[in-house]
Parts: sequence; C-alpha cells; structure tokens
Amino acid sequence: MDMDERYNAFTGQRIEPGFDDPTPTAAALGLEPPRFCARCGRRMIVQVSPDGWWARCSRHGVIDSTRLEHR
Repeated sequence: MDMDERYNAFTGQRIEPGFDDPTPTAAALGLEPPRFCARCGRRMIVQVSPDGWWARCSRHGVIDSTRLEHR
C-alpha cells in the first residue's frame, strides 16, 4: 500500500487526486461520525454517545470526536 493513499472516512473509497470526492450532507454538518479509516479504508467500529463518538480501526487505533473538536 502506498503511504500517500488516503480514503474517504464516510464512504471508504480511495481518494483520487484531481477527482471530486463528495462528503455526505450529514457528515459535512458534523452529524455523522466517520465509518471508515482515512489511512487504510477499513471499516471501523464506531460508538456514538450523546456527547460525542469514538471510532476504532484495527490497524490505526482510536479517534475521538473530542480530540477533533480541539483542532
């Protein structure tokens, strides 16, 4: 796998430079957590709670909505 490959976190499709990569409306509004790992495209385990969400890739670990909000 190429280290520069990126994947859409909401569709799991590989992002091709120069091609449109639409984000679902709910995801763009921040209402939907990512379902796929942006680094490898694997489906993640996702847990949603009233105050946020976390998602875990078997290869790349956990991401958390609270960590993303501080960026």
